[in-house]
Amino acid sequence: MNTDNFSCSKQSNLPILAAVDGSASSYQAVAWAAAEAALHRRGLHIITSMAIPTGFGPGISLGEADLEWMRRDGERLISEATRVARTAAPGDELAISTEVSFELVIPLLIERSAQAGMLVVGSRGLGAFQRGLLGSVSTATTHHAHCPVAVIHGISAIDAVSARQPVLVGVDGTDNSMPAVELAFEEAARRKVDLVALHAWSDTSGLDIPIRGWDGARESAETVLSECLAGWGERYPDVTVRRIVRADRPARSLLDESANTQLVVVGTHGRGGFASTVLGSTSNALLHAVEVPMIVVRSR
Repeated sequence: MNTDNFSCSKQSNLPILAAVDGSASSYQAVAWAAAEAALHRRGLHIITSMAIPTGFGPGISLGEADLEWMRRDGERLISEATRVARTAAPGDELAISTEVSFELVIPLLIERSAQAGMLVVGSRGLGAFQRGLLGSVSTATTHHAHCPVAVIHGISAIDAVSARQPVLVGVDGTDNSMPAVELAFEEAARRKVDLVALHAWSDTSGLDIPIRGWDGARESAETVLSECLAGWGERYPDVTVRRIVRADRPARSLLDESANTQLVVVGTHGRGGFASTVLGSTSNALLHAVEVPMIVVRSR
C-alpha cells in the first residue's frame, strides 16, 4: 500500500477513497471520485479487495500460485481504474495512490473511511444481478462508514451538460440534515452552480392532505426551511439558492426533482432517525431509485 497520500491530519485534506471491483458501476464511481478529488484539491486513493468471502460453504485453501494470480488481477483492476481516473481528471495535479488488499471488502472500506474525506462506491457491483438491486458494499457503507458516502449509479454526471445542473439537498427541519446542508453548499460553491433546497412536509401524498389548514401548514414548512438555511447564504454568497416546499413524501419529492440535478445530498436519517447506524427511509429509498450521483452524510 502506498500511504503517501492516504493519511492527513486535517479533515479538509483527507483524500477521496474510491472502491473498484471491475464492474462498470465501480469504474463510474472512480471517474466521479477523480473529478471530486480534483475539484476539492485532494488526493485520490483507489482500493480493490481480492478477498474471497467465507462462511457459505467449505473453506477455500489457495496456494501461492493462486494468490499471485489474484494479486496480478487486482493490479490489473487498479491499473484500469487509474486510467479512468486520469481521463476524468487530466493533468498532473491529482495525486493518486492505490492499494490491492486481501481483506474482506466491507470491513476494509469501513475501516479506511475513518481516514477519508469521502468514500465513493458504485451502486451495483459484480455480485448484483437484478436491475435496481443495491450492491451489498454500497448498502453496508452508507449504513456504517465514518465519512460521507457517495453512491454512483448508471451515470457519473461529470460531462459538460450535467456540470451545469444544480445540486439538490433534502432538508427535513431537524439537526440530522444540517451536515448535508453544509456539504451541499460546499459542493454547489465548488461547482459554481445553483443549490436546490427541498423540504417536503408530509408523510402522505399530496392528494391525501386535507384542504383545511393547508395554508398554515405550508407557511410553517417555509419557515422551517428558512431557519435551516439561515446563515449559509452569507457564508456562500456566490451560491444561488432555489427553495422548494412540497406537501408530499420526501423520497418522492426528491426523486422527482433529482432528474434535473447533477448531485443529490441527504442525511443518514430524518425526523424519525434515532440511531447512527440506521439509514433513514428517505435516504434508503433514494439509494434504490435515484439515477444521478448521491451523497449520504452522517449526522454528527
